[in-house]
Amino acid sequence: MTQNPVRFGLIGTGRIGQVHAASIAAAPEAELAWVADPFIDGARSVAERFGGAVTASPEELIASGQIDAVLIASPTPTHVDLIEASVRAGLPVLCEKPIDLDIARVDALRPLVAESGVPVALGFNRRFDPNHAAAQARVAAGEIGALEQLIIISRDPAAPPAAYIGVSGGIFRDMTIHDFDMARFFAPDIVSVSATGTRAFDPGAREHGDFDTAVTTLTTASGGVITIVNSRHSAVGYDQRIEAFGTQGLLQVGNVQTNTVTLSTAAAVEARPAYPEFFLERYAEAYSAELREFVKLVRGEASTSPTFEDGRAALVLADAAQRSATEGVVVKVEL
Repeated sequence: MTQNPVRFGLIGTGRIGQVHAASIAAAPEAELAWVADPFIDGARSVAERFGGAVTASPEELIASGQIDAVLIASPTPTHVDLIEASVRAGLPVLCEKPIDLDIARVDALRPLVAESGVPVALGFNRRFDPNHAAAQARVAAGEIGALEQLIIISRDPAAPPAAYIGVSGGIFRDMTIHDFDMARFFAPDIVSVSATGTRAFDPGAREHGDFDTAVTTLTTASGGVITIVNSRHSAVGYDQRIEAFGTQGLLQVGNVQTNTVTLSTAAAVEARPAYPEFFLERYAEAYSAELREFVKLVRGEASTSPTFEDGRAALVLADAAQRSATEGVVVKVEL
């Protein structure tokens, strides 16, 4: 018997909200039923393209009785309250990262999520990138033996506006948090964090006391070492690579290119196209897979969607990295 599509209520229609709206509309197992945004013109625009009733009130959306799940793509300071309201209404939630910038607010919400039994998933879409997922599965299967070193390289094409940096929570909570989740995806037994950050080029980072360049080292209980390399700019485009080194071999995930055509001339041999310039291009397939996996969770099927606890653990690591980079200390963590 064919199941009815999961009816989604989307809260937030900014850049990432529009990505999720498109993913919902493209998925046969999902339907965009409601769209909420205090910026009502944004909600109307999304509804005109992808369907759904429109409201300026997330509370109205949650109370509508016409949705099966909530997708939260609104600004970070709204996440905790919207997760709480959705959980109290018995509605499964897929929430963009981070849960909040303040771990105390996350911990205050934690018992309700745990005791409710209502599924809450976090938007760590990179787990669903086919290349990252394949590498992780092969590591988990023991193909390269015990994992000794994991290197994650993550560089954005350009720094965000200074105004955004001021409210983002900083590079570790805003950018590296994806890499912290990826680290845990490969090696969940992280026990310590050491980080170094510099202000090499971005005036916005200097203005707000943030870092534009960072290297983080994580150690695991089993003796593995994870190195995360971040930069807010990259002249070669969106740079996303992983290397997993084990006792019996090495796995590498390279950058995705716009096509595989190469050019050879007197000036260059096998010149290749540039890397994508934007995370939405690089991870388009991952966003679709993330949604499909969350639909399984809503339907009570086995699912690999990252959980509320995964979101909390990534924030714990981000906080530890911020402290380490600021104070010059190694920070022990319990996840």
